[in-house]
Amino acid sequence: MISLRVVSSHEQLAGSLTAIGFVASFAVAFLSACSHQTVVSPVTAQQPARVAGVLRVCADPNNLPFSNQQLEGFENKLADLIASETKEKLEYTWWAQRRGFFRNTLKAGDCDLVMGVPAGFEMAATTKPYYRSSYVFITRKDRNLDIKSFDDPLLRKLKVGVQMVGDDFSNTPPAHALSRRNIIQNVRGYTLYGDYSQPNPPARIIDAVAAKEVDVAIAWGPLAGYFAQKSKVSLKVIPVSPQVDQPFLPFVYDISIGVRRGDRELKEQLEQILDKRRADIDRLLEQYGVPRVDVTTVAVNRGAGN
Repeated sequence: MISLRVVSSHEQLAGSLTAIGFVASFAVAFLSACSHQTVVSPVTAQQPARVAGVLRVCADPNNLPFSNQQLEGFENKLADLIASETKEKLEYTWWAQRRGFFRNTLKAGDCDLVMGVPAGFEMAATTKPYYRSSYVFITRKDRNLDIKSFDDPLLRKLKVGVQMVGDDFSNTPPAHALSRRNIIQNVRGYTLYGDYSQPNPPARIIDAVAAKEVDVAIAWGPLAGYFAQKSKVSLKVIPVSPQVDQPFLPFVYDISIGVRRGDRELKEQLEQILDKRRADIDRLLEQYGVPRVDVTTVAVNRGAGN
Protein backbone atom coordinates (compact mmCIF):
# COMPACT_ATOMS: atom_id res chain seq x y z
CA MET A 1 0.00 0.00 0.00
CA ILE A 2 1.18 3.52 -0.71
CA SER A 3 0.35 6.95 0.59
CA LEU A 4 -1.29 9.28 -1.91
CA ARG A 5 -2.20 12.76 -0.75
CA VAL A 6 -5.46 13.97 -2.31
CA VAL A 7 -4.58 17.16 -4.14
CA SER A 8 -6.66 20.18 -5.03
CA SER A 9 -7.53 20.96 -8.65
CA HIS A 10 -4.92 23.73 -8.67
CA GLU A 11 -2.23 21.39 -7.33
CA GLN A 12 -3.33 18.67 -9.71
CA LEU A 13 -2.86 21.03 -12.65
CA ALA A 14 0.64 21.86 -11.45
CA GLY A 15 1.39 18.18 -11.02
CA SER A 16 0.08 17.22 -14.43
CA LEU A 17 2.22 19.85 -16.10
CA THR A 18 5.37 18.48 -14.49
CA ALA A 19 4.34 14.89 -15.12
CA ILE A 20 4.11 15.34 -18.86
CA GLY A 21 7.73 16.40 -18.95
CA PHE A 22 8.45 12.75 -18.38
CA VAL A 23 8.80 10.17 -21.12
CA ALA A 24 9.02 8.47 -21.13
CA SER A 25 9.43 8.07 -23.01
CA PHE A 26 8.09 8.35 -21.26
CA ALA A 27 10.44 6.39 -22.29
CA VAL A 28 8.35 5.96 -19.20
CA ALA A 29 11.14 7.18 -16.96
CA PHE A 30 11.75 10.01 -19.40
CA LEU A 31 8.35 11.65 -19.07
CA SER A 32 8.93 12.11 -15.33
CA ALA A 33 12.69 12.54 -15.11
CA CYS A 34 12.62 15.48 -17.47
CA SER A 35 9.98 17.22 -15.37
CA HIS A 36 12.71 18.16 -12.89
CA GLN A 37 14.86 19.98 -15.44
CA THR A 38 15.10 23.75 -15.47
CA VAL A 39 13.33 25.46 -18.36
CA VAL A 40 15.93 26.90 -20.67
CA SER A 41 16.04 30.25 -22.39
CA PRO A 42 16.60 30.51 -26.16
CA VAL A 43 20.06 29.43 -27.25
CA THR A 44 22.84 31.84 -28.03
CA ALA A 45 25.12 31.60 -31.03
CA GLN A 46 27.47 29.32 -29.09
CA GLN A 47 26.38 25.81 -30.04
CA PRO A 48 28.38 22.60 -29.54
CA ALA A 49 29.77 21.63 -32.93
CA ARG A 50 28.62 18.38 -34.53
CA VAL A 51 31.27 15.80 -35.35
CA ALA A 52 31.54 15.31 -39.10
CA GLY A 53 30.36 11.93 -40.32
CA VAL A 54 28.99 10.89 -36.92
CA LEU A 55 25.43 10.87 -35.59
CA ARG A 56 25.62 10.93 -31.80
CA VAL A 57 22.65 9.71 -29.76
CA CYS A 58 22.16 9.89 -25.99
CA ALA A 59 20.08 7.07 -24.56
CA ASP A 60 19.37 4.97 -21.48
CA PRO A 61 21.39 1.70 -21.45
CA ASN A 62 18.70 -0.26 -19.57
CA ASN A 63 15.24 0.81 -20.61
CA LEU A 64 13.45 -1.58 -22.96
CA PRO A 65 11.36 -1.33 -25.04
CA PHE A 66 12.92 2.06 -25.75
CA SER A 67 16.68 1.48 -25.60
CA ASN A 68 19.42 -0.60 -24.09
CA GLN A 69 23.15 -1.08 -24.48
CA GLN A 70 22.57 -4.20 -26.57
CA LEU A 71 20.70 -1.97 -29.08
CA GLU A 72 17.49 -4.00 -28.75
CA GLY A 73 15.02 -1.15 -28.24
CA PHE A 74 12.78 0.41 -30.87
CA GLU A 75 14.50 3.75 -30.36
CA ASN A 76 17.82 2.03 -31.11
CA LYS A 77 16.30 0.64 -34.32
CA LEU A 78 14.95 4.06 -35.27
CA ALA A 79 18.38 5.60 -34.68
CA ASP A 80 19.86 2.94 -37.00
CA LEU A 81 17.30 3.86 -39.64
CA ILE A 82 18.12 7.56 -39.35
CA ALA A 83 21.88 6.97 -39.55
CA SER A 84 21.38 4.87 -42.68
CA GLU A 85 19.64 7.85 -44.28
CA THR A 86 22.21 10.45 -43.18
CA LYS A 87 25.09 8.13 -44.16
CA GLU A 88 26.74 8.74 -40.80
CA LYS A 89 28.32 6.47 -38.21
CA LEU A 90 26.05 5.98 -35.21
CA GLU A 91 27.58 6.55 -31.77
CA TYR A 92 25.96 6.42 -28.33
CA THR A 93 26.48 8.20 -25.06
CA TRP A 94 24.79 6.09 -22.38
CA TRP A 95 23.15 7.84 -19.43
CA ALA A 96 20.31 6.64 -17.21
CA GLN A 97 17.20 8.77 -17.72
CA ARG A 98 17.11 10.41 -14.34
CA ARG A 99 17.43 13.95 -13.06
CA GLY A 100 20.13 15.75 -14.98
CA PHE A 101 19.78 13.61 -18.11
CA PHE A 102 19.52 16.54 -20.53
CA ARG A 103 21.99 18.69 -18.64
CA ASN A 104 24.63 15.97 -18.81
CA THR A 105 23.99 14.80 -22.36
CA LEU A 106 22.38 16.99 -25.03
CA LYS A 107 23.12 20.34 -23.37
CA ALA A 108 26.67 19.24 -22.57
CA GLY A 109 27.29 18.60 -26.26
CA ASP A 110 27.81 14.86 -25.83
CA CYS A 111 25.20 13.99 -28.44
CA ASP A 112 23.19 15.46 -31.29
CA LEU A 113 19.80 14.01 -30.52
CA VAL A 114 17.65 12.17 -28.01
CA MET A 115 14.89 9.81 -29.10
CA GLY A 116 11.47 9.64 -27.47
CA VAL A 117 11.02 13.25 -26.35
CA PRO A 118 7.52 14.65 -25.66
CA ALA A 119 6.58 17.07 -28.46
CA GLY A 120 7.09 20.66 -27.37
CA PHE A 121 9.47 19.71 -24.55
CA GLU A 122 11.10 22.90 -23.25
CA MET A 123 14.68 21.65 -23.01
CA ALA A 124 15.07 20.74 -26.68
CA ALA A 125 13.85 21.53 -30.14
CA THR A 126 11.48 18.72 -31.07
CA THR A 127 10.67 17.31 -34.48
CA LYS A 128 7.20 16.54 -35.68
CA PRO A 129 5.93 13.50 -33.72
CA TYR A 130 6.71 10.02 -34.99
CA TYR A 131 4.05 8.40 -32.81
CA ARG A 132 1.28 9.21 -30.39
CA SER A 133 0.47 6.91 -27.51
CA SER A 134 -1.54 6.74 -24.33
CA TYR A 135 -1.47 5.48 -20.79
CA VAL A 136 -3.23 2.12 -20.59
CA PHE A 137 -4.94 -0.26 -18.19
CA ILE A 138 -3.31 -3.71 -17.99
CA THR A 139 -5.16 -6.78 -16.71
CA ARG A 140 -4.91 -10.55 -17.04
CA LYS A 141 -7.19 -11.81 -19.82
CA ASP A 142 -8.40 -14.66 -17.62
CA ARG A 143 -9.85 -12.10 -15.18
CA ASN A 144 -12.29 -10.86 -17.84
CA LEU A 145 -11.99 -7.27 -16.63
CA ASP A 146 -12.79 -4.48 -19.07
CA ILE A 147 -11.59 -1.34 -17.30
CA LYS A 148 -11.26 1.71 -19.55
CA SER A 149 -11.87 4.68 -17.26
CA PHE A 150 -10.69 5.98 -13.89
CA ASP A 151 -14.38 6.35 -13.06
CA ASP A 152 -14.98 2.60 -13.27
CA PRO A 153 -16.29 1.60 -9.80
CA LEU A 154 -14.16 -1.56 -9.90
CA LEU A 155 -11.07 0.55 -9.29
CA ARG A 156 -12.30 1.15 -5.74
CA LYS A 157 -12.41 -2.59 -5.04
CA LEU A 158 -9.47 -4.07 -6.94
CA LYS A 159 -5.76 -3.96 -6.14
CA VAL A 160 -4.43 -1.24 -8.41
CA GLY A 161 -0.79 -0.88 -9.46
CA VAL A 162 0.56 2.53 -10.39
CA GLN A 163 4.03 3.91 -11.03
CA MET A 164 5.29 6.53 -8.61
CA VAL A 165 8.06 9.10 -8.91
CA GLY A 166 8.27 10.23 -5.33
CA ASP A 167 6.62 13.59 -4.73
CA ASP A 168 3.16 14.95 -5.44
CA PHE A 169 3.98 17.42 -8.17
CA SER A 170 6.12 15.08 -10.26
CA ASN A 171 4.08 11.91 -10.06
CA THR A 172 2.68 10.15 -13.10
CA PRO A 173 -0.72 11.21 -14.47
CA PRO A 174 -2.41 7.95 -13.31
CA ALA A 175 -1.26 8.58 -9.73
CA HIS A 176 -2.84 12.02 -9.83
CA ALA A 177 -6.06 10.68 -11.37
CA LEU A 178 -6.40 8.08 -8.62
CA SER A 179 -5.69 10.53 -5.80
CA ARG A 180 -8.22 12.99 -7.23
CA ARG A 181 -10.88 10.29 -6.85
CA ASN A 182 -9.63 9.33 -3.39
CA ILE A 183 -8.66 5.88 -4.64
CA ILE A 184 -5.79 5.40 -2.24
CA GLN A 185 -6.09 2.53 0.23
CA ASN A 186 -6.16 -0.20 -2.43
CA VAL A 187 -3.29 1.22 -4.50
CA ARG A 188 0.16 -0.34 -4.65
CA GLY A 189 3.03 1.85 -5.85
CA TYR A 190 5.89 0.70 -8.08
CA THR A 191 8.85 3.01 -8.32
CA LEU A 192 9.25 4.38 -11.81
CA TYR A 193 13.01 3.97 -11.73
CA GLY A 194 13.10 0.55 -10.08
CA ASP A 195 16.20 -1.48 -9.26
CA TYR A 196 18.66 -0.43 -11.94
CA SER A 197 20.82 -3.49 -11.28
CA GLN A 198 18.04 -5.55 -12.88
CA PRO A 199 17.08 -5.52 -16.57
CA ASN A 200 14.36 -3.04 -17.58
CA PRO A 201 13.36 -1.92 -14.07
CA PRO A 202 10.14 -0.05 -15.07
CA ALA A 203 8.66 -3.36 -16.29
CA ARG A 204 8.09 -4.62 -12.73
CA ILE A 205 4.58 -3.18 -12.76
CA ILE A 206 3.67 -5.37 -15.76
CA ASP A 207 5.16 -8.41 -14.01
CA ALA A 208 2.95 -7.62 -11.01
CA VAL A 209 -0.22 -8.02 -13.09
CA ALA A 210 0.92 -11.37 -14.48
CA ALA A 211 1.87 -12.57 -10.97
CA LYS A 212 -1.48 -11.45 -9.49
CA GLU A 213 0.19 -9.01 -7.11
CA VAL A 214 -2.32 -6.47 -8.44
CA ASP A 215 -5.56 -6.90 -10.36
CA VAL A 216 -5.00 -3.98 -12.71
CA ALA A 217 -2.08 -1.67 -13.44
CA ILE A 218 -1.87 1.65 -15.23
CA ALA A 219 1.28 2.37 -17.24
CA TRP A 220 2.61 4.18 -20.29
CA GLY A 221 1.43 2.39 -23.43
CA PRO A 222 4.73 1.47 -25.13
CA LEU A 223 6.06 -0.11 -21.93
CA ALA A 224 2.85 -2.05 -21.35
CA GLY A 225 2.38 -3.15 -24.95
CA TYR A 226 5.89 -4.52 -25.30
CA PHE A 227 6.01 -6.47 -22.05
CA ALA A 228 2.45 -7.73 -22.49
CA GLN A 229 3.67 -9.35 -25.71
CA LYS A 230 6.56 -10.95 -23.82
CA SER A 231 4.46 -12.16 -20.89
CA LYS A 232 3.90 -15.90 -20.40
CA VAL A 233 0.42 -14.95 -19.15
CA SER A 234 -2.05 -13.42 -21.61
CA LEU A 235 -2.56 -9.77 -20.73
CA LYS A 236 -5.11 -7.23 -21.92
CA VAL A 237 -4.00 -3.67 -22.71
CA ILE A 238 -6.72 -0.98 -23.01
CA PRO A 239 -6.03 2.76 -23.57
CA VAL A 240 -7.25 5.09 -20.84
CA SER A 241 -10.48 6.92 -21.64
CA PRO A 242 -11.18 9.82 -21.79
CA GLN A 243 -7.83 11.03 -23.00
CA VAL A 244 -7.84 14.13 -20.78
CA ASP A 245 -9.02 14.11 -17.18
CA GLN A 246 -10.45 17.47 -16.18
CA PRO A 247 -9.39 20.12 -15.42
CA PHE A 248 -6.20 19.29 -17.33
CA LEU A 249 -4.58 15.92 -16.81
CA PRO A 250 -3.69 14.35 -20.17
CA PHE A 251 -3.07 10.66 -20.75
CA VAL A 252 -2.14 10.95 -24.45
CA TYR A 253 1.17 12.34 -25.72
CA ASP A 254 2.90 13.04 -29.01
CA ILE A 255 6.46 11.70 -29.04
CA SER A 256 9.25 13.27 -31.09
CA ILE A 257 13.03 13.42 -31.50
CA GLY A 258 14.82 16.13 -29.52
CA VAL A 259 17.81 18.13 -30.77
CA ARG A 260 19.58 21.18 -29.35
CA ARG A 261 17.62 24.39 -29.66
CA GLY A 262 18.90 26.32 -32.63
CA ASP A 263 19.95 23.19 -34.57
CA ARG A 264 17.32 23.78 -37.24
CA GLU A 265 19.30 22.04 -39.97
CA LEU A 266 19.38 18.71 -38.12
CA LYS A 267 15.76 19.07 -37.04
CA GLU A 268 14.63 19.63 -40.63
CA GLN A 269 16.76 16.72 -41.85
CA LEU A 270 15.22 14.41 -39.24
CA GLU A 271 11.71 15.48 -40.18
CA GLN A 272 12.40 14.69 -43.84
CA ILE A 273 13.58 11.22 -42.81
CA LEU A 274 10.53 10.67 -40.60
CA ASP A 275 8.31 11.51 -43.58
CA LYS A 276 10.28 9.37 -46.01
CA ARG A 277 10.42 6.30 -43.75
CA ARG A 278 6.95 6.63 -42.22
CA ALA A 279 5.86 3.14 -43.28
CA ASP A 280 9.02 1.55 -41.85
CA ILE A 281 8.57 3.41 -38.57
CA ASP A 282 4.96 2.26 -38.31
CA ARG A 283 6.04 -1.35 -38.85
CA LEU A 284 8.71 -0.97 -36.18
CA LEU A 285 6.23 0.37 -33.63
CA GLU A 286 3.82 -2.44 -34.48
CA GLN A 287 6.57 -5.01 -33.98
CA TYR A 288 7.24 -3.67 -30.48
CA GLY A 289 3.57 -3.59 -29.51
CA VAL A 290 3.37 0.19 -29.14
CA PRO A 291 -0.31 1.23 -28.71
CA ARG A 292 -0.99 4.19 -30.97
CA VAL A 293 -3.81 6.69 -30.78
CA ASP A 294 -5.69 7.81 -33.87
CA VAL A 295 -4.00 10.81 -35.46
CA THR A 296 -7.32 12.66 -35.54
CA THR A 297 -7.27 12.81 -31.74
CA VAL A 298 -6.19 16.04 -30.10
CA ALA A 299 -2.96 15.41 -28.19
CA VAL A 300 -1.18 17.53 -25.61
CA ASN A 301 1.83 19.56 -26.67
CA ARG A 302 3.63 22.25 -24.73
CA GLY A 303 5.70 25.01 -26.26
CA ALA A 304 6.80 25.57 -29.81
CA GLY A 305 9.70 23.12 -29.70
CA ASN A 306 11.78 25.09 -32.20
